[in-house]
Amino acid sequence: MLSFILTMMALTACGGGQKAEESSAGGADGQQEFNFEMPEANLEGIPDIVAKINDVEITKAEFETTYQQQFQQAALQSQMLGQELDQEQLKKQVAEGMVGQQLLTQEANKRNSDVSEESINATLDELATQSGVENRKELLKAFNEQGLDEARVRSLVKTQVKIDQLVAEEAGDIEPTEAELEEAYEMIKTQQQQLGGEQELPSFEEIKAELVEQVKYQKEAEATQTLVEKLHETADVTIFL
Repeated sequence: MLSFILTMMALTACGGGQKAEESSAGGADGQQEFNFEMPEANLEGIPDIVAKINDVEITKAEFETTYQQQFQQAALQSQMLGQELDQEQLKKQVAEGMVGQQLLTQEANKRNSDVSEESINATLDELATQSGVENRKELLKAFNEQGLDEARVRSLVKTQVKIDQLVAEEAGDIEPTEAELEEAYEMIKTQQQQLGGEQELPSFEEIKAELVEQVKYQKEAEATQTLVEKLHETADVTIFL
């Protein structure tokens, strides 16, 4: 399970992030265009040290980079829903997310000492696929153009692989049962009805593979959140926002 931050970094490096101006049905080819005026990220008053987790500090520069990445997506979603983005709330969420990531990193480094090159390359291949680039080499080239050399990228990926191993240990067997898959399918059906969707939902068997991945992801996310909460209890954490 790749971290949100790592995935967003790859999407940003490869130009795969969503733009402020979205185009769907209207225009010259009969598609309607949606133009959103994106708000600016408010980074005033950010302290030099945003948070401290045990003996590790999250700096202003680190926070601002992560905030800018998540702000773009959050702002676009708010615009599409016709809502105003609460940047103060988003800042707190980003800071808490970074704290959680650091707690996982520290625990992963304690439990897992090494990661093979094969695992790192496999993760880079997965990132390349998610980012829509041809291969690992092109992904590393895109990262380099954003100021991240290969050694730094591999270090970040190595840490994420350790975290993935940690979460896998905590989550245990996440293979979904038939009952869990049917419950997930019924939930999708209910949501579609509530949204007034007219498109017919594919049959259970047609999307069973996707349901398996969805349920696995949910179980991993729950295991991650539970672990972060447990690590919080014994860690010395301060957020200065």
